[in-house]
Amino acid sequence: MCGIVGFHGPERVVGDMIIGLTALQHRGQDAAGIATFDGEAFHLHKGQGLVNDVFKPKHTKKLTGNTGIGHVRYTTQGANDSDLAQPFTTSYPFGLAMVHNGNVINFRDVAKLLHEKYHVLPKTTNDLELIMYTFASELRVKDLDRLSVVDIFDAVETTQELVKGAYATVTIIAGHGLLAFTDPLGIRPLVMGRRDTPDGPVYAFASESTCFDYLDFEFVENVGPGQAVFIDNDFKVHYKNQNELPKAFCVFEQIYFAREDSTIHGRLVARERVRLGKIIARKVVDAGLKPDMVIDVPSSGYFSASGLAEAIGVPYRRALVKNNHMGRSFIVPTQAGREDVVKKKLNPIRAFVEGKKVAVVDDSIVRGTTSRRIVRLLREAGASEVYFISSAPPLVSPCIYGIDMAMSTELIAANYTEEEICRYIEADKVIYQDLSDLQDLFAEERGHGGSCFACFTGKYPTGDVTHYLRHVQEERLSHRSEKKSESVSAKAPAPTEH
Repeated sequence: MCGIVGFHGPERVVGDMIIGLTALQHRGQDAAGIATFDGEAFHLHKGQGLVNDVFKPKHTKKLTGNTGIGHVRYTTQGANDSDLAQPFTTSYPFGLAMVHNGNVINFRDVAKLLHEKYHVLPKTTNDLELIMYTFASELRVKDLDRLSVVDIFDAVETTQELVKGAYATVTIIAGHGLLAFTDPLGIRPLVMGRRDTPDGPVYAFASESTCFDYLDFEFVENVGPGQAVFIDNDFKVHYKNQNELPKAFCVFEQIYFAREDSTIHGRLVARERVRLGKIIARKVVDAGLKPDMVIDVPSSGYFSASGLAEAIGVPYRRALVKNNHMGRSFIVPTQAGREDVVKKKLNPIRAFVEGKKVAVVDDSIVRGTTSRRIVRLLREAGASEVYFISSAPPLVSPCIYGIDMAMSTELIAANYTEEEICRYIEADKVIYQDLSDLQDLFAEERGHGGSCFACFTGKYPTGDVTHYLRHVQEERLSHRSEKKSESVSAKAPAPTEH
């Protein structure tokens, strides 16, 4: 999962871009990058780390231009190095700069097509290259002296037909304008905003609407499934809408990944998480649990915890204090790193939990090791009983669309029963959200049409993905084997926990 922005207007945009990317920092902490266009040339800067670490005044000074795109990255596949940081650029047939959020699932097929049909060989393993070069190759067959909006949208349509998976993209087409488009199923989010200035409108695209709150932009609309939006140099907005197809927006955005103050397809994320807490209250009552208090795992569990507490009539307390200078444990690339982040970022308030029966609410249970660490923290602080509540159903299938849980062996619910999971995380009771309740809540996204529940059902909206899953698992095992070999050669092996 990553965060993207794009700006196009009559004034320099780099300042807005820095603020916009910082608002999306929760979506990626491995790398950040910005490309701007000043009418004559691209200006690019990217690197590993947080936005404020990558962009210093000396860098932003050089990012001139009134059109720009930006990206924050966390690594779902491949290595985490500067070569894979976005944006990517190409100079042929036009100057193009592109960013994307998502994951291409037919990587090998598209790479082969690019090589055989267009004689293009991608330089990296980043999916963005496949999208960018496919789009560029389709533009190449147009009349380059008189490139029209229709030509651009035709190239988008062919790209959408050839590239399978989940993606939201924003592209600078040098000398022409700013383009945004999504995959035909609309799996990944993208929103459009506008701010009026004395010199004319500034248009923006972003992964989440919260960017616009910081920048005083008016929310215009969601970029719909398969839709393309092109803003030309006269700031006229052009649209391409695809034919009606089933839609499959990622429901995990609502459960965990998006910020609580974002609005997705007309739904405020915070409100939907409160509803998740209220819905699961029935299962807590039916299980005969009578907690003294409900607490959350900061910070994505807060609204679900408050909804649960309200529904069952017990106090809500913030009994786990979060160190906000630590990153999100979910997007740390190694298990040891994730556990270290949890240990350092959460501190229980002993005076609240000592001698109490505590219901602790998290957005989900993925691998189980983080949940176990949280239960241990609460027991060490004196909790008499700990009930672990997941506002999501059991995760039983790997996500292949850009969320980092791409191996079924990593998903505890795919391999163990609820009772076994309860014993493993050392809780007194584990309660999961019912899948049917989640599906009822998000069956029809307003103005969208539906959601992807593949990680809970194993039914992927892009069809049979068996071959891709096998490829991903092989790649990950190989990558981990290489990292392990490097570690062993550098130092003595550490003891493992069983």
